[in-house]
Amino acid sequence: MSNPFDEEAELQELRDALVRQQRATRKAHAKSEAIVEAVYQAAKDAAVTLGRAPSVPKPKTDPRRKNPEVALIHATDWQLGKQTSDYDIDTCRRRITRFAEKIGTMTEIQRADHPVKEAHIMFGGDMVEGLGIFPGQPYEVEAHLFEQLFATAGLMEDFVRRMLAIFEHVTVTCEYGNHGRLGRKGDMPGADNIDRVAYKIAGDRLEDDRVTWHTDSNWYQIVTIGNYSALLVHGDEIKSFGGNTPAFGLIRKCNAWSTGVIPEPFDDVYVGHFHTPMTLTMANGHQIYVTGSPESENVYAKEFMAATGHPSQRLHYVDPEAGRVTASYLVWLD
Repeated sequence: MSNPFDEEAELQELRDALVRQQRATRKAHAKSEAIVEAVYQAAKDAAVTLGRAPSVPKPKTDPRRKNPEVALIHATDWQLGKQTSDYDIDTCRRRITRFAEKIGTMTEIQRADHPVKEAHIMFGGDMVEGLGIFPGQPYEVEAHLFEQLFATAGLMEDFVRRMLAIFEHVTVTCEYGNHGRLGRKGDMPGADNIDRVAYKIAGDRLEDDRVTWHTDSNWYQIVTIGNYSALLVHGDEIKSFGGNTPAFGLIRKCNAWSTGVIPEPFDDVYVGHFHTPMTLTMANGHQIYVTGSPESENVYAKEFMAATGHPSQRLHYVDPEAGRVTASYLVWLD
């Protein structure tokens, strides 16, 4: 027969343990919130200290009105701060500068047939390398999170300014990735993310009538260009199995999203995260565009996924009236 006094003592121990756990949880949350607030405050202070970026002269206006198109740029997975045998911060800067130059060259080719006055940039996440995403990562980075943050914000600002020299108006839509998260997965809300802080710094610096900047805490973004609508996700929402790029998982998840799971209608889907560019077709006939990274010599990808890819980003041209992509390019950066 059980002893009621023993049961009461055990119950009290459980109560005490719960109280201690609740106190520890509150303390951890308070510490995490303080860290997030400090990071956001540092971003705001830095933007104020640096002052407003000088304006970029507007390019020559194209008087033609017939069949205008819009450049759609998917810039993603820069992982600035990662260091391999042939990739570091300076290499990333050179490759993104090369990307900007190639956009200018290819846009002039498009303009031989029709005007291209506007560009829409999609920053797709994993713009920073981060520090606590996988074991051993701190040994593969060139800079701490603070340096990664401001180097990334500066490079994004430079990239947008280069686009302003090419296009009359630039719209920017921002999505965060898993590499920018603070702490281990699940420690904090996913939207408390270094990518978002970098977007905030760059956006505040680029207060310009010719720039429209969109960023929020949602895990997906809808990009609208006339009658064309695209879904922008980072890609870590789709799980890989056995280290392979999950083509079937991508198609299955995007098909489900298109049936109303994501309430806003969209045509094509733009995904980063996997570093291996590919194009897949959904059940409705629309496309899934997986974009590469400017990174190279990824030891983790070689060991775990038995894969590697040439550094690249993506450039499309969209007919806003027809609501479709008219030209699709993988822009190689090596």
